[in-house]
Amino acid sequence: MLPSLRQLRFLVALADERHVGRAAEACHVSQSTLSAGLKELEATLGVGVAERTKRSVTMTPVGEQLAERARGVLTATHDLVDLASRQAGTLRGDLRLGTIPTIGPYLIPHAMPALRRDHPDLRLYLREELTESLIEGLAAGRLDAILIALPYETGDLATATLFEDSYTLAAPRAHPLAGREQVSGADLREHSLLLLERGHCLHRHALSAFPEVLPREDDSFAATSLSTLLAMVEMGLGLTLLPQLAHDAGAARSHEIALVPLRGACPRRVVLAWRRTSPRQPEFEALAEVFRAARARLAADADRPADAGDAGEDAHACVPAAAR
Repeated sequence: MLPSLRQLRFLVALADERHVGRAAEACHVSQSTLSAGLKELEATLGVGVAERTKRSVTMTPVGEQLAERARGVLTATHDLVDLASRQAGTLRGDLRLGTIPTIGPYLIPHAMPALRRDHPDLRLYLREELTESLIEGLAAGRLDAILIALPYETGDLATATLFEDSYTLAAPRAHPLAGREQVSGADLREHSLLLLERGHCLHRHALSAFPEVLPREDDSFAATSLSTLLAMVEMGLGLTLLPQLAHDAGAARSHEIALVPLRGACPRRVVLAWRRTSPRQPEFEALAEVFRAARARLAADADRPADAGDAGEDAHACVPAAAR
């Protein structure tokens, strides 16, 4: 007798949550149903997968190994169902899309009208997480595709480049650089930057924007969002680099700050990524086209080219952050 997919989902949820109640919530079942399913699984396999008490869960060594194998089985099963259902057409059914916080809020809302108009049978479920978590979710089958920014180590994922995204300098209006027509990396040499906290890939990308200068970080403060960074700039506490995507989407409109074009900044590369084994590649390529078109419309509305934030003639000097 073989274990059921439902039992394998229970096992993976228990390994992920280390708590019976949270695992049951993740599977949308009662605790008694989850516990009964796990007992049936243990009886079928003839081994104990976890030591469970009212307060804690400790996975057994074999339970850990089984949970890892179960993740692979569930992912492969999901891909099998997708392969069959995709024959009916592209961009339809459920699609679980992950995005980093510095892309999703500024790009996806501008893509949704076209998705709803041209792909009415698509049900898009969005998750906003940091890059590392998104890549782990994709590998585990929790997500179908992710929007991230490179350079970043992605392993064997397939990627479709959407656009390059450079930066605008955000400065307090009274700052000496605020009145410039444009600034370069050399102009930032004597200044430190307010950045997102470590874990956000934009933290590393911003520091790599001018590899010949290596801008300094103001380590007295770290933000969790671009809106917080802009509020700190507005209060006169420092400078930051605003991604051109966020700039064109109007992220700074409610802030009394100066936005100064940057010359020669190395851009980040925004991509859509998915598992190479996924049968939904044609769908993801179609989705990438939707996102490219949305970015182009956004740039046109902002009266800037899609690759705004001119990388200029110094673009060849860019060194990927992952290589530094």
